[in-house]
Amino acid sequence: MSKPVVAIVGRPNVGKSTLFNSIIGDRVSIVEDTPGVTRDRIYADVTWLNHNFTMIDTGGIEPESKDIILSQMRTQAEIAIDTADVIIFITDVRQGLVDDDAKVADMLRKSKKPVLLVVNKVDDFKKYMPDVYEFFNLGIGDPIPVSAASRLGIGDLLEEIVKNFPEGLEDQEEDDRPKIAVVGKPNVGKSTLINRLCGENRVIVSDIAGTTRDAIDTEVVHNDKEYVFIDTAGIRKKSKVKEDIERYSVIRAIAAVERADVVLLVIDAVEGVTEQDAKIIGVAHDNGKGIIVLVNKWDARVKDDKTIYRDTEKIRQVLSFMSYAEILFISAKTGQRVDQIFDLIDVVMENNAMRVQTGVLNEIMAEAVAMQQPPTDKGKRLKLFYMTQASTKPPTFVIFVNDKKLMHFSYQRYLENKIRETFGFRGTSLRFIIRERNEEQ
Repeated sequence: MSKPVVAIVGRPNVGKSTLFNSIIGDRVSIVEDTPGVTRDRIYADVTWLNHNFTMIDTGGIEPESKDIILSQMRTQAEIAIDTADVIIFITDVRQGLVDDDAKVADMLRKSKKPVLLVVNKVDDFKKYMPDVYEFFNLGIGDPIPVSAASRLGIGDLLEEIVKNFPEGLEDQEEDDRPKIAVVGKPNVGKSTLINRLCGENRVIVSDIAGTTRDAIDTEVVHNDKEYVFIDTAGIRKKSKVKEDIERYSVIRAIAAVERADVVLLVIDAVEGVTEQDAKIIGVAHDNGKGIIVLVNKWDARVKDDKTIYRDTEKIRQVLSFMSYAEILFISAKTGQRVDQIFDLIDVVMENNAMRVQTGVLNEIMAEAVAMQQPPTDKGKRLKLFYMTQASTKPPTFVIFVNDKKLMHFSYQRYLENKIRETFGFRGTSLRFIIRERNEEQ
């Protein structure tokens, strides 16, 4: 099931990030930040009145001079047009209506997508409403007054957001074919890989514009099994616009990852793994997807008999938050090891959907506790009562304890390692929920 995507667009200093934080704040949903994944978070999953959607902040672009303000605005607008189902166009009542607002409004109007015009910094509705009316001149609908800093008008804005979601997007029927998103920085060989996978199997069912987000879905049959590859390189390129490449790469990955079962991160073997790769695949990690790291252009890498081990270690270091990920060194150009990708996808999908019986889990837990005593704090020892699996995709386990404050992260990781020793769970993250249960119950 796809979540609608909502993007925030606006000039610098009009309050994009403040509005983003207000909407994803604890009044709406709790967002967890995974260490080392996305230090400057630009997306978040939001739940409001039984509606789930993903919000993107296209902010953070500060022009060096007035000459490039419009080009940066254009980049933001194009990102939103490509990726979003609903666009929030934010303006500033204190600065008033400016020429750049009108130019961006023209671009957004041509997108044919729902655009909500938000006038920010309206801290006093009686005082500022006459100034809000000026924004009617943009011709893209009624302005919605808010104060992102004071959280005034946020509820009304959320109502308008969910009203504009495409019909049936949240309720569309599940497609049980494996869906694989191909993500990575520009020019690492994503499209070449897709073409190799298709050409090698010689059965391309069809190429279709896969979603409202303009990613390209390619259906491939391998060993009589259908796979759907979601190519984020298929999203329209903006070759004539100076982009914030890092931010754009992450934004392009979000919608594709949301729909996928398994995510293939394509890395350039010559350049090596980068922090930008970590940010892109961090989206998949946060969403509990199966993950395979493909080190492409291996044929062009100058190497010796130790190179593959050194490169693997470097990848493990940079992507330390997802040590479970599978790694495969390939060449999309020559076809080296490409045939192994389908087998890995099947393994990772199976692990992501694996369910373990409660009795077996508790045997593992009891053995783990016997081998290494749980931690203590101020004379009080952590007691583990029992463990059960709550869900799959990703496998999620609930552990009942006497005091969840005593469950140190390192001991939780120890338990995870014990589970992995028994069942592997290659290519998928494991989630743990710690619940308290009184001893007398």
